[in-house]
Amino acid sequence: MALWPNIPFEFQLSFAQCYSGSLARPRGSYAVLIRMLCQEEIFAIKIGTCAGALLTTFVFLCASSLSIKTLGETSTDAIDVDPRKVFSQTSPKWLTAVGKLYVPSIKMIEGYRSNHREDCSATLVSRPGKKEADTVITAWHCLEFYTDLSKSIIFTLLPDSSAPISTEVHRLADGGGMHADWAILRLHQPIPSDRVLSLRIHPARASSESTISMAGYSSDAGLGHGGNSLTYDPFCNVTLQVRHSSNSNCRAFRGASGGAVVQLSSDGVPWLSGVISQGDGEQLSVFIPVARFRSAINLHLR
Repeated sequence: MALWPNIPFEFQLSFAQCYSGSLARPRGSYAVLIRMLCQEEIFAIKIGTCAGALLTTFVFLCASSLSIKTLGETSTDAIDVDPRKVFSQTSPKWLTAVGKLYVPSIKMIEGYRSNHREDCSATLVSRPGKKEADTVITAWHCLEFYTDLSKSIIFTLLPDSSAPISTEVHRLADGGGMHADWAILRLHQPIPSDRVLSLRIHPARASSESTISMAGYSSDAGLGHGGNSLTYDPFCNVTLQVRHSSNSNCRAFRGASGGAVVQLSSDGVPWLSGVISQGDGEQLSVFIPVARFRSAINLHLR
């Protein structure tokens, strides 16, 4: 009889076998989980040890953040582990350039005009060597229903910190539709570079040969905490490149729209490579490469 009704029996069996000394090597689905944990750097588990199986069982019991869809007997079992991380003091410093964008909007609902607030993400950018930054890049669809110019769009960096930085912004240019889902905004008050970092623009297009990172204020109820936490997928890949957009296997949710797609240069410089546009919240996130609106960036970036 299983000791824990909600835990798969094979995990309980591995736990018991380890204690009895009869299990020398983790097998099947818990071996897959160990590999996933190692890839995510959650724990340093040595594959092939009884201690590894014990620790896997412990993680399954205690790590509520792991969402495991199915566990079976083969190595092809589907395991869903959220690859994102929550911004913290140990996170890459370039993430401080990614902020929240509050856009007061008006939408037509059942024939009536209704006030609405669009919560998106946006990225502070500047030219190399500048001591302050006053330009923000986001997604066009975040501003689609912004029609009342008497109400201010607010950009906030480090919103969940003890010293958030907020300023009004106004639109400079945009792509005009989902086919060109980008927008460039100007801050009313420049932000000094000694307060937060600003990102440089990728000089070309993000390479599919190198990993990318994707960051924004996803509004999911998990790691995103309803849009209150900055989350980022640290190591994902470009899976398809077409003229106007790129597909990736990064994970992001509603609220991350307008957020940053970053690729590191050969010497470790973080380059803004694109703007998060849309996705399925699982294995597909579409972004607009900065290469598609470089002329507009060059015109307005100062």
